[in-house]
Order: sequence, then structure tokens, then C-alpha cells
Amino acid sequence: MVKNILFWLNNSRLFSLPMTIMSWVIIFVYGIKQGGDILNGILALVGISFAHLATNLFDDYVDYKALSKDKKFFENSVKTKCSYIKNGSATLSDVLRVVVVYCVIALLIGIILFFRSGVGVLWLAFLGGIITLAYPKLSSVGLSEVAVGTAFGPLLFEGVYYVMCGNFSGFVLLLSIATVVFTVGLLYTHTILDFDGDMCAEKKTLCCRIGDKNRALILLAVLYFIGYMMCFSLALFGKNLWYILPVITCPFAIMLYVLLKLYNNDKSFVPEIHWWYYPLDNWDAVEKEGTESFYLRLYQARNLMIWFSLLMLVAILMD
Repeated sequence: MVKNILFWLNNSRLFSLPMTIMSWVIIFVYGIKQGGDILNGILALVGISFAHLATNLFDDYVDYKALSKDKKFFENSVKTKCSYIKNGSATLSDVLRVVVVYCVIALLIGIILFFRSGVGVLWLAFLGGIITLAYPKLSSVGLSEVAVGTAFGPLLFEGVYYVMCGNFSGFVLLLSIATVVFTVGLLYTHTILDFDGDMCAEKKTLCCRIGDKNRALILLAVLYFIGYMMCFSLALFGKNLWYILPVITCPFAIMLYVLLKLYNNDKSFVPEIHWWYYPLDNWDAVEKEGTESFYLRLYQARNLMIWFSLLMLVAILMD
């Protein structure tokens, strides 16, 4: 039983949940500072987490149904997409059943929160359900960043705040935009790094739709600029200068931009590793695989997201 649960959690990309938890912690702590209901906030995390896992698994279900019609999908031993279905460990029906289980758990949490918090939960659950079901389609037309930005930004932040405090907030909306920009930046950085391969595979990511990886990089700079400008808006709106604190990560955003620019010109270039590049997970294994140029950039986007979020959390605690 435990082995089976772990099997499905692994295939549901459990490793992606820290992205959800990081965003949740920020609004959860802010909600507590506003006198919010702690139990409701924790229940919201459970519901959001299962909705997140359902989205990941449903994405595999839709992709496999489409890609399995192409013989190259089975001949390509490098790609790990849907590998647990390709190798016979699970069937499409199994995947769909687990998606339903995840959705039922999220729905039950939603029902509990409806009785504890009010009718606003119904609208939040409705919007969340639409994003979950539509994500594969949105991703296929280059709108995955929009879906992630909406789900992990305004929907998550306003949703958690609503069940904790009983209302929506303009300040929370600004807080969600400032934070989610760096989550979207991580996702978008990955698509920039995969640009050449995605173009060859005729994928429809946002970067591919832009059609040029250097122009696509400019959009990343715009995203981070918006995030930092939101910090000043929060300081002005909340009348607290602590919300400017996360802006000190700006040099790291510039460093990431430069690293990606260099990568676009030379994929093999790896700069001298300094202390500020850390943490670098399993770096010895990455070096053995010869993928350090790729993962160094990806880790920097992840680290930037973490540093910004932690500093935003400090700002909330100091408010």
C-alpha cells in the first residue's frame, strides 16, 4: 500500500510541491498576522497540494494520449515523459483513476472550507478546477506560464487569505503578483534553456512562440522588473519599508540574465563557481553527466525564487 502511494506521488512529480508550499507559507504567515484562522490555512494547503498533483498527473494523461500516436515517442529512450506508462507500470485508466482520487480529496477539503469560510470558496474551487483541467491545453498553446502565474499567484494567495480571514484583499493581490513572478521566472527559465530542443520538437511554449531565444530572454527581464516594482508598491500600500527588502536580490536576477545570455551563445560555457551560486543540488552527479551548464542556470532561477520569497517572509514578519 505504502509502496503504491509512493509510486503515484513520485509520478505526480511530488518534487514540484515545494513551489506550492513556498507561496503558501508567505500568505499563511500574512494571514496569521491579520488574525486569520490557522486550521483553515492548513486545510487550504492540503487541498491546493492535491489539486497541484492532479494537474501534474492529468497533464501526463493528456500528453500520453496525444504523443502515443507518434511512433517516435516510444523510440526515444532519452525522454522520461510518461515513462511509467510507457514501461507498463501503469495504464492510462490507472492514471485517470488517481487523478480522480486527487480531485475528490481536493473537493472534500473544499466542502469543509465552504462550511467553515463561506460561499467564496465555491468560486475559488471553480476557477481552480478550470485551470487544472485546462492546463494541458493551455500548455500546448504556450500559455503554461499564464496558468501557473494565475494558480500560484492571485488564486492561491487570495484563496488562502479568504479562508483564513473571510475576505479578499487588494494588498494580498499585490503580494501575490510580486511573489509569483519569481515562480513563473523559474518555469520560464527552463523553457529558455530548452529552447533549441523544443523548437526541433515543434513544441508551442511561450519561448517558441516568440521565436528567438534572445528576445525571449527580454521577457524574463520584464517579469523580474515587475516583481521588484511590486515590492515598492507593497511598501507604499502597506506603509512599511520592509517590503522593499526583497529588492536586494536584484543583482542575482541580473546575474541570471547574463548567464542565460551566455548560454544562448555557448551552451557549454560554465563560469567559475563561487559561493553565491549555491546551493547546487547533487552537483557532483551533474558534473559527471556533463549538464552543469544547464543546471547551473536552472538552479540560479530556483535560488532567486527562494531568496526573494524568504526575504518577503521576513518583511511580513517585521510588518
